[in-house]
Amino acid sequence: MPFYHKLGKIPPKRHTQFRKPDGSLYSEQLFGTVGFDGMYSNIYHEYRPTQVKEIVKQYKVAPKIARANNMESLRLKGFNVKPEKDYLSSRKTVLTNSDCSIILAAPQESQKDYFYKNTDADELIFIHKGSGKLRTFLGNLDFKYGDYLLVPRGIIYKIDFDTEDNRLFIVESRRPIYTPKRYRNWFGQLLEHSPFCERDIRKPQELEHHDEKGEFLVKVKKQDDIFEMVYATHPFDVVGYDGYNFPYAFSIHDFEPITGRIHQPPPVHQTFETDAMVVCSFVPRLYDYHPDSIPAPYNHSNIDSDEVLYYVDGDFMSRNDIEAGQITLHPAGIVHGPHPGAAERSIGKTETEELAVMVDTFKPLQVTEDGLKLSDGTYYQSWLEKE
Repeated sequence: MPFYHKLGKIPPKRHTQFRKPDGSLYSEQLFGTVGFDGMYSNIYHEYRPTQVKEIVKQYKVAPKIARANNMESLRLKGFNVKPEKDYLSSRKTVLTNSDCSIILAAPQESQKDYFYKNTDADELIFIHKGSGKLRTFLGNLDFKYGDYLLVPRGIIYKIDFDTEDNRLFIVESRRPIYTPKRYRNWFGQLLEHSPFCERDIRKPQELEHHDEKGEFLVKVKKQDDIFEMVYATHPFDVVGYDGYNFPYAFSIHDFEPITGRIHQPPPVHQTFETDAMVVCSFVPRLYDYHPDSIPAPYNHSNIDSDEVLYYVDGDFMSRNDIEAGQITLHPAGIVHGPHPGAAERSIGKTETEELAVMVDTFKPLQVTEDGLKLSDGTYYQSWLEKE
């Protein structure tokens, strides 16, 4: 997120002596992305963050591809993903390409025995069910239904859940995730016509500090492998930091929809972007107010991008027989649009209560074995007119 944040204790100037009460130095870390060209923060630790005692094991977690080249529109029944106790084991990749992966998870328990760090990708975690606390070495964030949690790559974190009934929709992006460029001025400030502003962004305010030595297990993801690494000091030993690279939360309920006299195209719903995909939020809103408007979307060709819709709640006016927790995939290269009867049903309606998250990728998505298990097998035929 391109704005400045400071938390905890920091020295008046970076890369200078910053001493503890006993006179020894705090350990400074530059935490940056895209080499030295992207957003970064300067972090100050009690101990050197480089003290690895042991690499216990390494194992693969790459998804198994069922369809490398897919042209079938799919409907995946996301709530059929079975709950599992462990957070990482519960994460099931259903769609993937070289830029991103789309993951469903139903974890039942908090992370208790390990910390996690994804070095491959930024993680955008959407909370469909559940509440709790995201705990990171750069501060904690409370979360609830409807929250996006943006966890930049390299963040060490744990998730604490309040209950066992949790459902997560996760986008792993191998490209950095930003707010949409067209909604920012040249300084990075969100503009007046943006559907949200900096006041809606929840930054970490609680810095969890541990001055501990011992053995601390960190599961590190790199190139679809998990490395189990034991560190000699607690990962949450940060006394302060400042900069632009930190986790934050944004509620889909704080997204202010842009409407018009006639149907507005999907980019007005855009919430996040990379150079390889966009993420949009469809929220309750007033419908188009031209006297001859058709609120349902027009048919359009997916020539250059795959479209993924994750249905969260409400009445999805352009689709028949859609339930919360389902995912639809409309692949690049074919036309898609409202289901039969949807356009007619929408005429005269004044508002919609739908809530959904959309991911458009600029490279085709491969369907994994876990994803294909959730397919109903007939969705691609749902546009046929009944005789």
